[in-house]
Amino acid sequence: MIERLRRASQDVENICIAEGSTHSRIREIITMGERAGIPIKHCTRRELDRLEPSVPHQGVIAVIRSPHYTDLSSILAKIQCSEHNALLIMLDGVQDPRNLGAILRTADAANADAVIIPKNSAVGITTAVHKASAGASAYIPIVKVTNLARTIDALKKAGIWVAGTTGDAPCLYTDADFNIPLCLVLGSEGEGIRRLVKEKCDYLVHLPMLGNIESLNVSVAAGVLLYEVLRQRGAKEPFK
Repeated sequence: MIERLRRASQDVENICIAEGSTHSRIREIITMGERAGIPIKHCTRRELDRLEPSVPHQGVIAVIRSPHYTDLSSILAKIQCSEHNALLIMLDGVQDPRNLGAILRTADAANADAVIIPKNSAVGITTAVHKASAGASAYIPIVKVTNLARTIDALKKAGIWVAGTTGDAPCLYTDADFNIPLCLVLGSEGEGIRRLVKEKCDYLVHLPMLGNIESLNVSVAAGVLLYEVLRQRGAKEPFK
């Protein structure tokens, strides 16, 4: 929540604090909220439980206005004006908010340009996603599109290569060239990438599975792939 207040306090409608909360982090949140002009409400823990029954709230909940999504056109314009190789992540039907949140966190760590999600049959930006992202959802642009296949066409037109991940792909992920303008496509937890989206990809890669389980969790796979991209591009941390 603190990252949300630092980065995008205008998205917070109000903050609900459990009565009697005195933790230093709670006091910090109250101070930041008051400075940003955000209404602070004191509620019972039962009221907080009703506000967000699916997420452990630890005595504080930020009520977020309607999620803000970025237009694909603005992302592509920004990429074309820059000198770096684009890095996008497209998710085909990820349902679990914890997975989406974890992917956003890794995407931010890898300095990706954006995460693309479909409008339908997938989780959007929710309180659970914000929490699972550990604040990264306030930093990484999120693009919601109606049709992934048409979006891939737009990416290709902009000079971005599209690499899908499937268990039966002939190419090992470390053998693929990721040092190019790139969009990584990962599929849903159960079904993977849908047929039409898979057919639209420029090439497909797989991660080796040497044990008994057939696939990795999608957020883990995203982390492996994103850091392979960084390795191939010779990314180094900025001097601090």
